[in-house]
Order: sequence, then structure tokens, then C-alpha cells
Amino acid sequence: MMPAGGGAERRLTDHPAVDGLPRWKPDGSAVLFSSERSGNWQLWEVAREGGAARRVRANANREWQAGISPEGGRLAFLSNQDGPESLWLMDLRSGAARMLVRHGRRTVLGNPGWSPDGGRIVFSSNHRIGHQIYLVDVASGEESRLSGLLSGGCEPRFHPDGRRVVYVSRGHQRPTSRLVEHDPETGKVKVLVDWPALNYDPVYSPDGSELAFASAIHGANAVYRMRLADGQSWRVSLGPGRARYPDYQPR
Repeated sequence: MMPAGGGAERRLTDHPAVDGLPRWKPDGSAVLFSSERSGNWQLWEVAREGGAARRVRANANREWQAGISPEGGRLAFLSNQDGPESLWLMDLRSGAARMLVRHGRRTVLGNPGWSPDGGRIVFSSNHRIGHQIYLVDVASGEESRLSGLLSGGCEPRFHPDGRRVVYVSRGHQRPTSRLVEHDPETGKVKVLVDWPALNYDPVYSPDGSELAFASAIHGANAVYRMRLADGQSWRVSLGPGRARYPDYQPR
């Protein structure tokens, strides 16, 4: 964890296994993350002050890439419980879980993200032609594809206003990737980041005025912020090693 404006980084977990894919809880009290520390990918959380991590679900499945609903009561995550990797929901109070989306035996899903009203989830899937961005209604299970078949997409996140989705567009394994903003109502797509590099992990700031993302523009992946009003950007991660998967602490 580090200040959004840059500065000293503070380590929250200290385990020899791989910990990654962090997402803040809506109240800012803890960070949800995926880890291999149990022998397979499972979901854990750690307090914002650091300390001992707590396992969110304990089973023999591969469960990872999770996000908590805006009101804090539901968890969306990927699991291979009962077969192929699918998108699941869990009630954090009762522990009851249900499958929301399953696409096929060999399908790879990714990065579920909630709409601000908690009624929809965006995610990626390689169900048919490359990775595409899909939108699913939580109550009905009705799905629609957002990304174009030739451009594809992954790592989607909703804008705080709920009317736009940002995601990575790589056009099926091009050597570079763009970060684009998609309006689900009109279909309009706007390019936000088009640096000549692999650019990943976009997320809006809580007020929607900025975008944080990872880029390999200068070699190893580092985290950057971009002001959307004028496109000015600056690097915020300066420590050794690669940095990815930024997420803003909720206000």
C-alpha cells in the first residue's frame, strides 16, 4: 500500500507464497486478495494496518479474482467449484453461494467488477473469440457483450457514475494494449491510454477524475495515475520490482 500521490510503500502481507489481485473493501477497513499460500488459489483479506491475513473461503477449489459489492454484503469471485471456472456470488453474512455465469468447459474468465448500484457485474471471458467484456445482471443472470469481436478486452472496471466501463483492449495478442472507456448505452468507445507498451489494470479514482493503471512503458511494470480532464500522467510506484493491480482506497 502507498499514498495515491506517491511515496513510501508499506507491505501488508509477508508470506513466501504469491499474494496478488488486491481489492479494497468498500469501507476501506481491509483489502481482499488472492493467494496461493494454502496450496491453491484462495481468497483472503488483510486489515489496512497489515497483520495476520484471514481466509475468506476454505475449500479445495481454485477461487480468486474477487470483488465486494458496493454495500459490502456480497462477494463476486471466480471458482472452479462443480467443474469449469465460473463466476460465483456469495452472501458474506450467511455464507450462501451461487453460480451466476458459466460459459463452457475450457473457458477462462477474469476480473469481475461491480456497478456502483450493485445490480450489474462486468467481467471478461474467452467463451467464443478471444477475451471479450461481458455485462451480467445480478438478479436475472441476463448477459450482454460489450467489447467488439475484433478488439476484445479484459480487466473491466465501472466508472463511479455507473455509465461507463474502462478495460484493456489488446486486439487478440498485439504487442501493445490500450485502455478504453466504453459507454454500454450508446456503444461509444473512447481511448484513454494509448502508450506504445502493454498497459493493464485500469481503475477509476473514487471521484472518477483519474485513472490508475500499470504500464511497462519504461520496462518493468509500474503504477501510474492519469488525470482524465487533460491526460496528464505521472508515475507513483518507485520501489524495486514490478508493480501491478492498483486500487484506490474508498473515501
